[in-house]
Amino acid sequence: MGNPPPPPIISPVQGSLWAEAQKSGEASKAPEIDISELENLFSAAVPTSNHGRKSTTQGSAAPKSDKVQLIDHRRAYNCEIMLSKVKVPVNELMKSVLALEDTALDADQVENLIKFCPTKEEMELLKGYTGEKEKLGKCEQFLLELMKVPRVESKLRVFSFKIQFSSQVSDLRKSLNVVNSASEEIRNSVKLKRIMQTILSLGNALNQGTARGSAIGFRLDSLLKLIETRARNHKMTLMHYLCKVLIDQLPEVLDFSKDLASLEPASKIQLKFLAEEMQAVSKGLEKVVQELSTSENDGPISENFRKILKEFLRFAEAEVRTLASLYSTVGRNVDALILYFGEDPARCPFEQVVSTLLNFVRMFIKAHDENCKQSENEKKKAAESDKPKMGASKESERLSRNPIKSGNT
Repeated sequence: MGNPPPPPIISPVQGSLWAEAQKSGEASKAPEIDISELENLFSAAVPTSNHGRKSTTQGSAAPKSDKVQLIDHRRAYNCEIMLSKVKVPVNELMKSVLALEDTALDADQVENLIKFCPTKEEMELLKGYTGEKEKLGKCEQFLLELMKVPRVESKLRVFSFKIQFSSQVSDLRKSLNVVNSASEEIRNSVKLKRIMQTILSLGNALNQGTARGSAIGFRLDSLLKLIETRARNHKMTLMHYLCKVLIDQLPEVLDFSKDLASLEPASKIQLKFLAEEMQAVSKGLEKVVQELSTSENDGPISENFRKILKEFLRFAEAEVRTLASLYSTVGRNVDALILYFGEDPARCPFEQVVSTLLNFVRMFIKAHDENCKQSENEKKKAAESDKPKMGASKESERLSRNPIKSGNT
C-alpha cells in the first residue's frame, strides 16, 4: 500500500512555535494517532483490473486507437468535422452526387466536399494500403469512397454549378433588367429633358457676354455644382433658383423623379460584377459540356449521371442564350445612355451617370422642399403683420356704424 509523502522536516526557527514546543516538551503531549485508521483513509489507492488484479499500465494512460491513419492528422480531423455536419452515410453521399440530386446537399456542403477531394499523394498512400478497410479512419474511408468515382472533383464542381444555376441566373437577369429599365427611364423622361434644358438656359444667362454664354450643352457633373453656386446674398443657391423658376413656369416637371423608379436600385449595381457573373455562368457551362464528353468512357458508374446532366445542359444552354442576349442589349442601352448626356462611354462609366443623377434628384427635392418651407414662413409672417391693420380698420368700421353717444343728448 502506497503512503502519501510525510510532511517535510524543518529545523525549528528560534522564536517560532516549533522551537518553543521543543523547549517546553509540548511535542510529546500531542494526541496519539491511530496509524491503521490513517493509512486506510489517506493512503494512495492502487488501481486494479476488472478481475481484481493490479494493472500493469499507468492509470493515466488512455487506450490507444486501433484505427489506421494515413492522412495528415489536421486534415483528417477537419474532414471528420465536415462529415459530421453532412449527416449522410458516405456511400449514400456519392450516390446523391452521381444522381445530381439538388435536394440531397446544398452548395456549401458540396464546396466542402470539393475541399476534401484526395490529392495525388493521398491517392498513392491509400492505393498502397493492403490492410483491412474497416481499420482505416473515417477520413481515409471517405477518400477511398471518393476515389471510386472517376474525376470526382470535376463531377462535384458540375454538381455545385447545377445547384446554384437557377438562382445565379435569376439574380443576374434581375440586375440586368434593373440597369436596362434605368437606362430607358432616364432617356425617355420628357420632364428630365425639360429640366436639363432649363439648367442650360440658366448657365448661358449667367455666362452672358463670355465665351461660355452660348453653350449647347454641359457636362453631367455640372449638375452637382448647382448647389455650390450661391447668390450674392448667400440666401439661396442656383439649385434653389432652378426650383423657383420651375415652380413658376414649369410646375408639371417638379415630380420628374417619379419617372426614374429604377434609378436608386441601379445605383447599387456594378457592371463589372455583372460581367464577372456572366463569365462565371459561361465558364460553368463549358465545364458541364467538358465533363459530359469525358464521362463517356467512365462506364456504368456514370451512366445515370450523364443522362441527368444531358437534360440539365439542354435547359441551361437555352437559359444562357437568352441571358447573353439580354446582356448585349443592356450593354448597348448603357452606351446609348452615356452618349445621351454627351459623355464618352470609355471615360464616363454607367455607375458615374446613375450616381450623379441620383444625387441631383436628392438635392433637387431638398432644395424644392426648402423653397416651399420658406414660402410658407413668408406667408405666415405677412399674415401676422396684416392682423393689426385689419383689426384697426374693423374697429374704425364698427365705430362709424355705432358712434359713441354724448351723455348730454
